[in-house]
Amino acid sequence: MNLQQRPETVDLFIIGGGINGCGIARDAVGRGLSVTLAEQGDLAQATSSASTKLFHGGLRYLEYFEFRLVREALEERETLLVAMPHISWPMRFVLPYHPDMRFEGETPTGKLMARLMPWTRGRRPAWLIRLGLFMYDTLGGRKILPATRTLDLKTDPAGGPLQKRFAHAYEYSDCWIEDAKLVSLNARDAAQRGAQIHTRTRVISATRQGDLWHVTTEGAQGQTTHTARALVNAGGPWVEDVIRNVARINSTEGVRLVRGSHIVTRKLYDHDRCYFFQGTDGRIIFAIPYEQDFTLIGTTDKDHQSAPGSAHCTDEERDYLLNFASQYFAKPVTVDDVVWTYSGVRPLYNDGASSATAATRDYVLSLDQNGAPLLNVFGGKITTHRRLAESALAKLAPFFPHAKPAWTARAALPGGDFPHTDVAKLTQSLTQSYQFLTPAWAARLIRAYGSEAKTLLGQATQASDLGQDFGATLTEAEVRWLITHEFAREANDIIWRRTKLGLRMTDTQIAQLSAFMAAINTPRAISPAAE
Repeated sequence: MNLQQRPETVDLFIIGGGINGCGIARDAVGRGLSVTLAEQGDLAQATSSASTKLFHGGLRYLEYFEFRLVREALEERETLLVAMPHISWPMRFVLPYHPDMRFEGETPTGKLMARLMPWTRGRRPAWLIRLGLFMYDTLGGRKILPATRTLDLKTDPAGGPLQKRFAHAYEYSDCWIEDAKLVSLNARDAAQRGAQIHTRTRVISATRQGDLWHVTTEGAQGQTTHTARALVNAGGPWVEDVIRNVARINSTEGVRLVRGSHIVTRKLYDHDRCYFFQGTDGRIIFAIPYEQDFTLIGTTDKDHQSAPGSAHCTDEERDYLLNFASQYFAKPVTVDDVVWTYSGVRPLYNDGASSATAATRDYVLSLDQNGAPLLNVFGGKITTHRRLAESALAKLAPFFPHAKPAWTARAALPGGDFPHTDVAKLTQSLTQSYQFLTPAWAARLIRAYGSEAKTLLGQATQASDLGQDFGATLTEAEVRWLITHEFAREANDIIWRRTKLGLRMTDTQIAQLSAFMAAINTPRAISPAAE
């Protein structure tokens, strides 16, 4: 096989094109470091596109006394909301209360309550939930998002879809995020600043030679050897495999793979708020308005013993979520309501917790300095990806004294350079400029491309000017934009990650899109010159 040699030595070679890898790449290149990133599949193809799509502090983590993690996540909600108002927006969450709400298993809070107030018998008292929500409102220095309030479900529209036994609820704030889009925009921003982003490029070996890493990749162009001063292992569910089988390093550190599955159903209610449900087993799920015409329900927590790429929502998990939601909704949710399922594997740091749910959601950064530095990234949350990247660069700072200081806080991602309150104004402006757009089409474009939507549409005066129509408002112009700017290479990259239009497209339309993309000869990596 032809083996090519990359002539330049970069500062960082990053393995993994999920949110952690792309976030670190963006931060590092913005500090003046040279960066190459390799992803074995598509950006966000695994865990980073299989989340519950929330920027949230993690209300339930308070019960595990994970105060630093919750505070950091709460602080980040508004920081990120300002930086990406097109793909993130505030949402209100309704938490119905009933006296039988219980603690999940043996949480630290549950154990403390059992010792101090044994007569509660594992139940969550209302005052404790309100105390947790008070902490949730105040820990992160909230300025933009509204505070918690109490609802009377007998009069508030949020009570309409619920069983009549729920009379009261608490309503609090968190944020929605288009998770896979967040990854591709971080990668795009990194590329614009000088990073080399290689998708569908697998790292097959990484060895230390002197004070450098020699990294061999395999992609469409064959094998290539790269040299780098430091290696970042952001392999997500494959992080342990990279340590042992790619870098061939003996380590006692590892990951606990926990599968989170979701179901998407037909639209179950008409208002725009989310529900936070707690089951009789103490676990929680969300029911969230999704893509205008659907409801997203998740997630499960199951230890995953198989290969990370094999994760799928099992019938057992689907039925668990259906039964869970049906404990709250007045009309039971059935298999016939389900239109799609998805599942991802969380690569949690293996802290020896007794259950998947109890395993820490905090990230761990492990620096191996036995030669050229290797930084292994364990765990992490979508919400704290930017802070994780800052922490990663802080770990690597001694090796790169010329690096500039942290810069990403509230720095807009592509298309996000407008006030977070101006989404409606931008949408109205787009419909005025392009009168062939329907309101739903215009809203989708603004939520995907923000201030760049007009650049994508260009000089079009009618829909046919945008080229081939693939259905569900997806046009050739948008497909070409995603190929050129956001690393899309196959139909699934577009219909399930850059957008969720797969929910609306027919098999015939998807096949036409696949054929169109296969016919386009696209580069393997995007550099700033492609912009």
